[in-house]
Formats: sequence, structure tokens, C-alpha cells
Amino acid sequence: MVEYFRLDVWKGDWGLPSVDSPSLQILAYAKFSGVPLDVHATNNPFRTPNGQLPVLRSGLNTLDSINDIIALFKQKNYNADISLTPRQCAEIVAYDTMIREKIYPALQYIWWIDQRNVNDLIRPWYAKAVPFPLNFYYHGKYEAQAKSMMESLYPTEDNNAVIENGVYSEAQKCLTLLSTRLGESEFFCGSQPTSFDAIVYSYLAPLLKAPLPNPALQNHLKACTNLAKFVSRISQRYFGDIHLEYEKEKAEENARKTRRDSESEFPNKRRNQFFAGVVAVLAMLGYALSSGVVKIPHTMKSWIQFLSFSHTITPNPTVLWSYDRFVSNKHRWTLGDDKG
Repeated sequence: MVEYFRLDVWKGDWGLPSVDSPSLQILAYAKFSGVPLDVHATNNPFRTPNGQLPVLRSGLNTLDSINDIIALFKQKNYNADISLTPRQCAEIVAYDTMIREKIYPALQYIWWIDQRNVNDLIRPWYAKAVPFPLNFYYHGKYEAQAKSMMESLYPTEDNNAVIENGVYSEAQKCLTLLSTRLGESEFFCGSQPTSFDAIVYSYLAPLLKAPLPNPALQNHLKACTNLAKFVSRISQRYFGDIHLEYEKEKAEENARKTRRDSESEFPNKRRNQFFAGVVAVLAMLGYALSSGVVKIPHTMKSWIQFLSFSHTITPNPTVLWSYDRFVSNKHRWTLGDDKG
């Protein structure tokens, strides 16, 4: 009988099985090594032994340390690193340390200190995902931890811009080094993924996929095209259902947005077309009058004749006689005024 492991993790979003790096690392490693998992997206660390996720439960064991969880998997013969040499295993430890020292602080800054990201993405996400009132508690807790980390890294610096440049610069160097190390290969240690790939994926996937309002470091990651393809490759190959469902929902939402924009623009579009037509007609009429192509009659008689001709009707003789009499009288009055 297959022994299933229950794994409690932060929920997923943006096409990822989890938005949390430790949760992603365990999920990815389990996929690579074939661990049978029963995954629960709890979003409530309060109910865990130490107030953190992920948590693995197996029999009498309850583990919330990444190293302890992976050690248990290996003990149960689920080992993604079984084909690696001792030198490669040592290299994984070295890269893991480097990533935690260089990329993890940048992710903490992006998630919990950058005000654009916090106000427009992170705070609303956690407010919706975590049950009330814990959504306020955990957001404040994680923000305080991130600030404490920045103070330990830059104890004499109060300028956030300087701190941001510092953590981003170190993270960019690390991303470039990882890109060079990966090269054209699909994975970091050969044709099959290992714990090395699980570590890198867990840090880079949220950075790449989150719709960050301030995407400075994200843009650098996207510029490392082999790393971006690496993340997409693992998402599609090992978490394909989640990835496809997200892409489908995103395409449908874009289609709905396009329809809404088109519908809201339609009345104004018709109005603008109407006014443009009126302006064009007036402009052509003005040109025709100024150039003499069309002339407006200057006397009532010519105006009546013009209308009669234009509409092919016979002028009323009484109207023409009245007009002739009016003109002759006006002429006599004018002569009388001249004589006077």
C-alpha cells in the first residue's frame, strides 16, 4: 500500500502551485522524486506547530523544516539526487547558501517593503487569502521580519533607495551567475531535475510570475531568457494542469476586458464620427463658397429662381409680380432721396 504524505502549503496563484518559496521547493522536489502527496492549501499558519508553512504530516511525524522534510523523503526512498556525485551535492549546498544570501533578501524587499508592491499587490492578496483577522496579523509579522533583515544587512543605512539598490544589485549578480551555470541545459545537473532545480525554481517562479507593480528585478530575470524558460519548463511539465488553467483564465479575462473597453468606447466613437462628418461637410461647403464653385443668390428674385431651378418647380407668378413691384418702388424711392 502506497503511503501518502499530507502537505499543508500556502495557496497558489499566477499559474503556480504555491506563492511561497519554501512550499514551492517541497512541491517541486516531491514531483521530481515521485513522492505521493496529499496537498492542502490551508493559508492558515496559525494552526501549524510553529506558525509557518509548509508542514508535512506522515504517521506520527509532523515536520515544518525543509531539510527535515526532504530527509524524510530520502529515508522513504524518494531521492531526486540519487544519481549525483558527492561533488555535485556539495555544489548544491554552496548554491543554496548563495541564493539565500543574495536572492532571498531581494524577494523580502520586493514582497514586504517596496510600497508599490505592498499596497497594490501583496497586502490585497494576503487580505483575501488569509482568514480574518489573521490576514492583518501575518502581514504585519512578515513586514516586520523583512525590515529586521534589511536593518541587519544595512545597519547604518536609513535611505530605502540605497538599500533597494544594494539588495537588487546582489540579486542581479546571482541571477546572472545562475544563468551562466545553467547555460543551454534544461536542468542544472543533467537531463533530470534534482534538489538544485527545486531550490532555484522555488525562488525564481514567484519573482517571474507575480504581477509586480515595480518589476525592476523581475525585468532582469526576464532578460536571463534561459532562466525564464527554465521556470516555464518546470511549471508546464510538472504542474501542467495549474499552469494551463491559469493561462485559460487569463485569456478569458483579457477577452472580457477587451469587450468591456469596446462597449464603453462605442457611444463616444459614434459621437466622434458624427462630429467629424459635420466638420468635414462644413469645411467642404466653406471651400466651395470661397472658391466660387457654389454661389448664394444675392436677391430675392434670384433666390426664388434658384430654388425653382434646383427643385424643378414653376415659380408662382404672383410672387414674381410682387417682387418686381417692390423693386420698382424701391428704385423710385432711391431716386427721390438723391434728388432731395
